[in-house]
Formats: sequence, structure tokens, C-alpha cells
Amino acid sequence: MSREHSRRRLRRRDRNALIAASLTALSLTASGCVVVHGEREVLPAATRAEAARALTAFTDAYNKADKAYDSSLDAPYVTGALADIDRARLKAGHTNSPSGNANHTPLKLTDAKFTIPEKAGWPRWFVADTKANKATGFRWLLVFTRGGLGERWRVAYLTLVRPGAVPRFKTGADGFAEAVPADSAQLAVRPDALSKNYADYLRSGGKTFADGGSTSGLRADRKKQASKPGLVRQYIDEPLSHGDYAPLALRTADGGALVFFTTHHYEKQTAAAGTSVPTPNQDVQALTKGEVTQSLTLESISAEAALDPVGSGRVQVLGQVQGLTSAQGE
Repeated sequence: MSREHSRRRLRRRDRNALIAASLTALSLTASGCVVVHGEREVLPAATRAEAARALTAFTDAYNKADKAYDSSLDAPYVTGALADIDRARLKAGHTNSPSGNANHTPLKLTDAKFTIPEKAGWPRWFVADTKANKATGFRWLLVFTRGGLGERWRVAYLTLVRPGAVPRFKTGADGFAEAVPADSAQLAVRPDALSKNYADYLRSGGKTFADGGSTSGLRADRKKQASKPGLVRQYIDEPLSHGDYAPLALRTADGGALVFFTTHHYEKQTAAAGTSVPTPNQDVQALTKGEVTQSLTLESISAEAALDPVGSGRVQVLGQVQGLTSAQGE
């Protein structure tokens, strides 16, 4: 046996012992004994078997909710940005089809690759990179998170990324990844500042973000829409980075990070005198309060996945999923 192989076996044995000690500490705490705080130790967020079970549980719940148009069926399995988007989608579906989704096709997630970071404390989280039978031109990236051992794994972020665009992650000898602190100053933009920077960019432009469909392309599309006669469009973009919407970042092999973050958006459409706002589709109508006469304000949540380079450079938004959460007619 080589010396390097022996060292790896020792590290693996030490890690397993550490996990066992943490679980023992949890048991002793429940019995009233004073123990070492295992939550301070650097541990893998999950085993790969546990991650696979979490993915299956989420998919099963998602399919039940989609078939019945009932958000209570998958509410325990989603949080943050995805929870907001999913709840609104199911609410609109139920309003328009109370008996359920006649066009339901079960979601199938295959070819799952799990990236599991080691970290101390909570929340702990991991990323599942999968293929799907829907939106087949993309890889589906799902970020699972939980705030304690007694909690269920929930999906906070779902973004779609082109095949080949998912970066290589920095991993240790045991294959576990590295979580990047939200306040890391080693990157071009701190992960906890990305949401605000993106909202600022959409409003004013700048050089923080690389050109792309979710950056320069989106700004150009808004400008084009604003120039159409008879209908004024106004936009408000806000950061959203607290609690369940906190950014999560993984170290990439080149020293940068893949960061998942959330933003909050409003679009107000106001018709010129003597005209009316275009009639929204059924799903928008289902989420609209008030009567749409002269204006319609659309509120949405957006989940982004972005490559944040080490040191300096422009941030590249790899994927974005945006969903309407409510609307107001006036």
C-alpha cells in the first residue's frame, strides 16, 4: 500500500469517526448530558446516499403538487426563491383548473451529479446537477438546504444552465467541495453583495456583469419594450438576500465561485389615455388583485446562478429562473 493511499485511508477514517462523534453528541444532548458542540466541526453537508434520497423525495412531492395543483403537497420540500415561484404557479393552476392538471407529465430527474461542500455550522447545503425530461436543452441545478439535523432537505434554488457551462468545482481528496463564505472578499463581488449589484446593474448598467441574455440582453429588451407607443413600462429591481434568500457559493477549480442568489422585481405597465393595458393571460389573471384598466403591476422573484471570478473581472450569469408571484390591476 502506498504512503499516499495510507494517508487517504486515515483521513477517511478520521472523518467517519468525527461524524460518529457528532451524532453521539446529539444523542447525549437529548439525554441532558453536557457535550462538545459538533456543529462547530467542519463536516460534509450530507452523504451522497442522503443527497440522492433528498432529490427523490423532492421530485415525488413536486409531481404530486403539479398533478393536483396543490402547493401544500410540496411546500415542505421547497423554500426561498423556489417556494415563492412554485406556490404562485400552483395557485394560478388551481384557480384555472380546480380539478387538477390535466396536462401533467411527471418530472424525471436523471444523471444526477452531487456537489457536497464541507462546512461548519448551519445551514448546510449541497447542489444536484441533473438532466430532466422538461426543458431538455439545459442542466437543472437544484440547491438543497436545511437548518438543522431534525429538518427536512428543501430546495431553495432551481436554475437552468446550458450543458457544458457548469464549472468544475474545487474538491478535496474525499471528493467534497468547498463552501465560500458570503462575505468573501477574494472574489470580484462578495456573494452577499451580488443581489444588490445585479439590481443596480439592471437599473443603471455598468461593468460588473459580462454581456448575456440576463444582463445586457435583458437591459436591451427592456429599452425596446419601453419605446413602444401607447404603453409605458417602468421597472423596479430590488436585492433579496436575507434568511431563506441568502446567497450560497461553491468554490470553483480556478479559485472563483459559482454563486446562487435571489432578486425581487416589479414591472408596471401603464396605458396611454384612451387605451388599455393588453389583456394578461389566464395565469397572470389568476394572480391579479384589482381590476386592470389603466395599469398592471407585475411582481416576480428571480433565482440566478453566476460565475464570480477570483480577484477581479466581470461576473457571468449562467442561468436564471424568474417567476411571477403576484399582480395588481388599477
